[in-house]
Amino acid sequence: MRSSNPVFSRRGFSRDNGYAGFHAQQPQAGGPAAGTNPYAQAPANPYASNPYAPADTQHGAPPQAPARSGAMTIDDVVTRTAMTLGTVVLTAILSWVLLPVDEANIGKSYGIAIGAALVAMVLALVQSFKRKASPALILSYAAFEGVFLGVISSAVSTYIADGVVAQAVLGTMAVFAGVLIAYKMRWIRVTRRFYGFVMAAAMGFVLLMMVNLLFAVFGGGDGLGFRSGGLGILFGVIGIVLGACFLALDFKQVEDGIAYGAPREESWLAAFGLTLTLVWIYLEMLRLLSILQGDD
Repeated sequence: MRSSNPVFSRRGFSRDNGYAGFHAQQPQAGGPAAGTNPYAQAPANPYASNPYAPADTQHGAPPQAPARSGAMTIDDVVTRTAMTLGTVVLTAILSWVLLPVDEANIGKSYGIAIGAALVAMVLALVQSFKRKASPALILSYAAFEGVFLGVISSAVSTYIADGVVAQAVLGTMAVFAGVLIAYKMRWIRVTRRFYGFVMAAAMGFVLLMMVNLLFAVFGGGDGLGFRSGGLGILFGVIGIVLGACFLALDFKQVEDGIAYGAPREESWLAAFGLTLTLVWIYLEMLRLLSILQGDD
């Protein structure tokens, strides 16, 4: 089973060769999985045959792999995530200040924001399919994503309500903290069933939003109404819940990468995946609060 974030489905952050795959025993030449694990250096992963069996019956945590130099640590993940999110925040603030959304500049600002969003999407796709993490590519994605978020946030603050952006930021932080606490307390357990449910729900959600967008583009208005009114509130809540579920999946992948000795450069992929999820939650939170403020 692969991660929810496509960046985690690359080397090591895959459960296809055992949970997380790191330090799994190298198969014999010519075997069915020969050569699939580039980091095999330690004894076999005891949960390769059943990646969802609890490693620790008391806490449900995976066993720690023998320490080795150059292995990813939680400090590495925190540092890279702070750098990536810091880039998003910095460029968002700059775009808010330098790209006003008043009547004289709104067309230009929106054009730049849409262009930045497209560039960020392309960079994200390129990094997702690369075999190795590229810090320059990840930070470039964060910079362009920040430009888009800054303009959109400025527009919401200007035309809907002044405090919505701050509320969306606080709401995103609250979701992150809540899921992290629930995950660390083992109130959330990432199992095959949990993964399957989240992925199926996410695919359905994205397909519905794409259909709604097509109807909006060719039919005008809000398409099928999934992003406004009562349905907009419902789908906003669903989007935030899905984002919270993706956070749990991300935490599990990071935990497994650390436990099984992922190389340090993989921490950039962890930061990238967490940033993608947090951007998703922020946008859904911003949309939901905008609808609620607009109905007042």
